[in-house]
Order: sequence, then C-alpha cells, then structure tokens
Amino acid sequence: MKDSAVLLIDCPDRKGLVARVSSLLYERGANILHADQHQDHDLGLFFMRVEWALDGPAASSATPQAGPIPGQASGLEGFDLEGFKTAFAPLAAELGMRWQLSSSGRLPRVALFCSQYLHCMADLLHRWRTGELMCEIPLILSNHRDVEKLAGFYGIPFEYVEATADRRGEAEARQLELLSSCGVDLVVLARYMQVLSPAFVARYPAAIINVHHSFLPAFTGAKPYHAAHARGVKLIGATSHYVTDLLDDGPIIEQDVARISHRDQVEDLVARGRDLERIVLSRAVRWHLDRRILCYGNKTVVFD
Repeated sequence: MKDSAVLLIDCPDRKGLVARVSSLLYERGANILHADQHQDHDLGLFFMRVEWALDGPAASSATPQAGPIPGQASGLEGFDLEGFKTAFAPLAAELGMRWQLSSSGRLPRVALFCSQYLHCMADLLHRWRTGELMCEIPLILSNHRDVEKLAGFYGIPFEYVEATADRRGEAEARQLELLSSCGVDLVVLARYMQVLSPAFVARYPAAIINVHHSFLPAFTGAKPYHAAHARGVKLIGATSHYVTDLLDDGPIIEQDVARISHRDQVEDLVARGRDLERIVLSRAVRWHLDRRILCYGNKTVVFD
C-alpha cells in the first residue's frame, strides 16, 4: 500500500472550493490518488475527501521556471505534509472549513469491547490478522471472561472490568484509564451490552462505533428476534453507528438487510442477524480506519 495522506473537509458550499483545494495540492507537488465530494443542497454544505501519495515522485509544479516553492516536494523526496498543513490553514480559515489531515504512516489504535456474544469480535480479529483492517489493537476489554481465550489466541492483552449498575462509575474510570494508557484512538463495541455514560462518550466524540439489530424501535427488550418472528416480519437487518448520549441514536455509518420467510424459525433469524452484524460492523470500522467518514448533525457522509 502507498503511504498516503487524507484530507477531510466540510464547510459552507460556494463556487470554486474544489479548484482552490486541488490547486494548492498541485502547487505543492501532490500526486492525488482519490478525490470525492458531496453537497447537501438543503443545508448548503460541502464535503470533500482527497487522498494523495506521500512517497515516490511528486507531481511537477505548475510554474517550474520560477523555482521550487519553499517546503514543496520535488523529485523523489516525497511530499512535505507539515509544509502543506501550514499552507492550507489560512485557506481553510478563509473558507470557513472544518478539516482533518492524517497520514497512513501512523496506524490507528483500536480497543475492542464485548460481553458474551463473540461473533463480531471473532470476525474483527480475523479481518485484522489477515490485513483487512489496518490498525493496531492494544486492548480487548470485557465485563465477562468468555473472550479471554480468543484474545490470547491473537496475542492481544485482555482486561476484565466488572460493570454492574452499582459500580458503573468505577468501571468506566478503569476503562478510561486503560484506554488512555494504551493511546486508543477508536473504541469498537463488538456486542458490548452495557450503556456508556455521557461523560465516557464525550471523551471519544465520533470515535466509538456500535452495532445492533435493526428492529428498533419496533421490537425492544432481551428477545427481539423472538418478537420479530412472532410478528411475521419479512426483513431483518443490522445497523452500525457512532455512539452519542442518546441510546442507539448516533449517526448511522452502515446498514444491511436480509429477506426471510415463514419457513424461517427463530434460530434462523438469529443466525442471519449475526451474519449481518458482522458485515455492517466490519464495514463501519474499515471505513473509519480508511478515513472515509464525515459526521454532520446526526448524519454521516461515507465517501466511496
């Protein structure tokens, strides 16, 4: 994989935004690998994702006869990311941009939380081991010990933190201490069956990903598949989203569905539901790691 940088932008929409950004990248010798943009016409907002190479020959300057721009890449030196950041900041301020600039040189550090259902955890770990998820996993944390052997198989440190209603504050304090000591960037709730407090969520804005079935709000409670089967539903699904203060109401990243029929029993619904949970959670995590997601309001833009 190429060593690359990704710039994510959202700002008020206006003419010339793409040209202003791409011109600056060109002037500084960027070799653009991917570029995509989106407009929300109702809100008058513009969103953009640009990815460019940081290694290999840089693109030539638009005015080579004038000599190199200070900080510009040339030849095989690679791209000067810090120089670009300095040059881009005043442009972003002028255009009212919120922006994130990152590079693939540093792998995100991900903590995996789960309780007793291990299907999502096992799937994420397999995808990580095979190189599909480009990250480091320094910690697996659970309020049960069921996942401890799986963590040991993959050589990942495991932490058991009891999380009962009367010890919630103490448990979260310990969890946050572990996350901080491991330098965690992203928390993935791989079927972690505990509600996180607003204080916890505030420490990782748009950086906690959850997954659940998509029967909500129609079928709540401990046995949603039983209730759905009794009602004779024809579609089941799963949703992955960022966690906010409102339970299961954060910006949706990915959803998928499967058709079922009168022939399917509760066990069939549960099995298909777990497959869907694995799929939508792994997609959401991969897109986050690939820096393809922008949040605004209670929605997301997920770039191709």
